[in-house]
Amino acid sequence: MSKSSQPSVAAIRFQKIGKLYHFDASPEPELKAGEYAVVRTSRGIQMGQVMQIMDDPPKPVHGKWKPIERKASEADLVQYKQWQEKELQAMIDCRAKAAELGYKHVKIAKAEFSFDGKNLTFLYNTEEDTELNFSKLRKAMKNKYATSIIEMRRIGPRDVAKIIGGMGACGLESRCCSTFLTEFSPISIKMAKAQGISLDPSEITGMCGRLRCCLIYEYEQYVEARKVLPKRGKKVITPMGEGKVLDVYPLKEAVVVGLAEGKRAEFLKHEIQPWKELQALQKKSQSPCDKHEGGGCDCGKSRKSSSSETPTK
Repeated sequence: MSKSSQPSVAAIRFQKIGKLYHFDASPEPELKAGEYAVVRTSRGIQMGQVMQIMDDPPKPVHGKWKPIERKASEADLVQYKQWQEKELQAMIDCRAKAAELGYKHVKIAKAEFSFDGKNLTFLYNTEEDTELNFSKLRKAMKNKYATSIIEMRRIGPRDVAKIIGGMGACGLESRCCSTFLTEFSPISIKMAKAQGISLDPSEITGMCGRLRCCLIYEYEQYVEARKVLPKRGKKVITPMGEGKVLDVYPLKEAVVVGLAEGKRAEFLKHEIQPWKELQALQKKSQSPCDKHEGGGCDCGKSRKSSSSETPTK
């Protein structure tokens, strides 16, 4: 398919800080970024905001992009707002009923109505490893919201923190996940180690109880920077003499070196030379040249055997 025959694709977001989903915008050629559109998804009819119209879109993983049903009208926007206003009360009702029915360690984080109100999804989190039987809770909520199909969907602790919002563990007024993170990346302890961050739980744990998402922000830069810097404990040659690396500052491309008489100083990458590398160069400079015996070499070095020979008169 040529570029000119490719469908116009709209990147649509259903949550304020949420993942982008792609739909074929060809049925609505006048649709612009910032406007709202009604689409059909696996969770029913939904309305989302168009964030971008892509002229050169990626290829769909399976089949083709689902088409946009229509551009949202004023009536659609009013209906959408009305269902959103009912979500808070639905969440409160579900929390109360869950406590009444004895669902322990279950946290109802949010209620979400579909655009037309036909689907009502309760997002929850629990510490239980096994799947819980929510048949009683679903039945109770169905009695209260008879026109909607009730669904219970489990989410992770990071998603809960994103929904609740609030101050971050670092002191920022808004958490990263509630401000700009649309997806969560895998985070590991090695990311903290690579950046020299204290492994104290209070230093690396977020408000969600998991490793902080920000540990990945500069991780790759630290990894790349460390490749060109000596590790702690390595011997190096500096303008002030020989010493041992005491600390490494990857982003500054600098190291702190312990020198003679207890002195220490900071040097940039270009100011130091690995001790082993210098020793290897010195050893190589003292060895004879393999090419010299056959002639044609201008290195000025001779084999021991040839240097001891008596010139022919």
